[in-house]
Amino acid sequence: MSHTTRSTSRSQQEQGVGASALRPDGTLKVTGEFAYSSDLYLADMLWGATLRSPHPSAWIRSVDVTPALAMPGVYAALTWEDVPGERFYGLELKDQPVLAVDQVRYEGEPVAVVAADHPETARRAAAAIIVEYEPREAVTDARRALFDAASPKVHANGNLVRHQPVRVGGTFEADVVVTGEYEVGMQDQAFLGPESGLAVPAEDGGLDLFVATQWLHVDQEQIAPCLGLPKDKVRMTLAGVGGAFGAREDLSMQVHAGLLALRTGRPVKMVYGRQESFFGHVHRHPAVMRYEHGATRDGLLVYVKAEIVLDGGAYCSSSPAVVGNAASLGVGPYEAANIAIDAYGAYTNNPPCGAMRGFGAVQACYAYESQMDRLAEACGLDPVEIRVRNAVSQGSRLATGQLVDSPAPLAGMLRELAAMPLPDATPATDLRSLPGGVAQTTHGESVRRGVGYGVGIKNICFSEGFDDYSTARVRLELLGGEPHVLVHTAAAEVGQGLLTVQAQIARTELGVERVTVAPADTGVGSAGSSSASRQSYVTGGAVKTASEAVRARLDELRAEHPAMPLEELLERFGPVEETREYRHRKTYPMDPLTGQGDSHTQLALCVHRAVVDVDVELGLVKVVELAAVQDVGKMLNPLALEGQIHGGSAQGLGLALMEEIQVRDGKVLNPSFTDYLIPTILDMPPMRLSILENPDPAAPYGLRGAGEPPTLSSTPAVAAAVRAATGLALSRVPIRPHDIALARETAG
Repeated sequence: MSHTTRSTSRSQQEQGVGASALRPDGTLKVTGEFAYSSDLYLADMLWGATLRSPHPSAWIRSVDVTPALAMPGVYAALTWEDVPGERFYGLELKDQPVLAVDQVRYEGEPVAVVAADHPETARRAAAAIIVEYEPREAVTDARRALFDAASPKVHANGNLVRHQPVRVGGTFEADVVVTGEYEVGMQDQAFLGPESGLAVPAEDGGLDLFVATQWLHVDQEQIAPCLGLPKDKVRMTLAGVGGAFGAREDLSMQVHAGLLALRTGRPVKMVYGRQESFFGHVHRHPAVMRYEHGATRDGLLVYVKAEIVLDGGAYCSSSPAVVGNAASLGVGPYEAANIAIDAYGAYTNNPPCGAMRGFGAVQACYAYESQMDRLAEACGLDPVEIRVRNAVSQGSRLATGQLVDSPAPLAGMLRELAAMPLPDATPATDLRSLPGGVAQTTHGESVRRGVGYGVGIKNICFSEGFDDYSTARVRLELLGGEPHVLVHTAAAEVGQGLLTVQAQIARTELGVERVTVAPADTGVGSAGSSSASRQSYVTGGAVKTASEAVRARLDELRAEHPAMPLEELLERFGPVEETREYRHRKTYPMDPLTGQGDSHTQLALCVHRAVVDVDVELGLVKVVELAAVQDVGKMLNPLALEGQIHGGSAQGLGLALMEEIQVRDGKVLNPSFTDYLIPTILDMPPMRLSILENPDPAAPYGLRGAGEPPTLSSTPAVAAAVRAATGLALSRVPIRPHDIALARETAG
């Protein structure tokens, strides 16, 4: 290896792989100087607004846009008849209309869009459009939608999105049997930056779109046919993203802004308000699950049976993948010789649901972990011990038959977690440390402490045979007399620190301090989605592979000119540039009858312990501490990694105790941050972390995707701790104050 290309200064050591390199966007975000998609501006731009259905299910008898067009300052008012190309789009199935055609299937479905010279004018114009609806019965119960033949059909082909069974063995009798029914509410991604972007018509008849998204190329693939344009005429550039967590995988305003821009010949900006944002993106699938676990008297699993029903809402989105994850991971990281799982995704007239951090695995994890606690009690075992006795390890097989072929030290992780010191149990004297916090609603007389554990296993990258890859272009050149590296990918930076990691990899592989990561756009090959904890793996792998190719070319030049410094080589022979695609190992679809198959690329484990104080009379919960042990394979950026574990744990805590979109008869009751509650700094407790590095030999640097696993295990850990404090079964999350207070009142 050339000493020139691998020479490393102290600065490079501090900024390469394994270092806590600082984020280039960090200071700008903290100071408020960062430009988000909602900050985009052009002097001659118009503003777009959307008219949405007030009904969860209705026929559309007529739409009259003339009142909107009659208003001064309005330049366009469009319906489905104005869509020049395909009128339906979708991530996995083209079942979602650009604008509602003859019916609406959920409250908030877009019916018409307008463009005006002022955002308030656009909103008033949208409100002026006259739509004649004929409301009809809404399908709002997912189980009824699937299993009641009398249920209305949401789509012509029925209400089933996907049914995925898993079948292993055939013995379903055991000495100890526990059953339970569990429910997970509809969680929102609750990103702070609302959907927004700018569509600019181009001289070549195409369109330049600047949007906050998670997947530029799949946006492009859906948008272009709807606009009646070839794909290369729709150019996508990532604008500043104010959080995502899965909700930006699906289209929101992209096609609408494009339609308006092409119709008016002017740039069109669209920005959703907070209430509209709740209607403008998908949510986490609510779930109803029935589980049965059978075990020997000493707590060894004999069988697991489960029925998992996921409510996908009005359109398909990523529901098939969510069902696949729930089915394949429905037993959790435990060994069982006999398995019968049926996972279903249902169409209903509830809000559309799709990707959210840990999708599918989160819902199943809450149920199987609750079951493990019940089984521990039935067998007279400690909740940690029963998990240790059944834990997978390297060499185990999952429910799908897939071999765990890399380190999976779950038993050791559990023992390490259980050995961590517990927080001081002395009753708090500061009222702010009690349940209710700064509201000072309790003085501690009815406060009980509980401790609970949770274990989660999450697939990393896309599964089931998806052609999952990323592309990177790496260019080494001389700028200002110094070597400089430009990294160009289409990978979306959504707040996870990917920009930093790409630069760290280039520095490590090329030994060059000055690295710039170009804005993500469709001018380079696809990088796939910033989801499934995959970008460090696949885009990191692409940057690594492209950098290695650049280094190999440099080594050839060095072999021919051994005495020539790098700067002179670049000056004489010009920039060195390489583009590479990186694919992880092949995966396969689950067998449609048995669920068997090597469906996953990589698996990641996280375990949590939660300590809570509960006012059992008022039903208030204070999470005193969260502790976590997670195996990440290899830390590329320790500080950013800790942030991912903290963030995932916070979202899991939110699902356990407070986060739920309330839907009644298909209508959303709480589309605001006043009524949809998320954890704040006052709700998030101190965290103890132990981060393990057991490299996966199949992954770049041995890394293991880390963003999603803590979201899985934190929810059941908090719920278990609340159960321990209250003595209540509590089979639904989020656990609400009345679930505790009224249950005790009824029992008393």
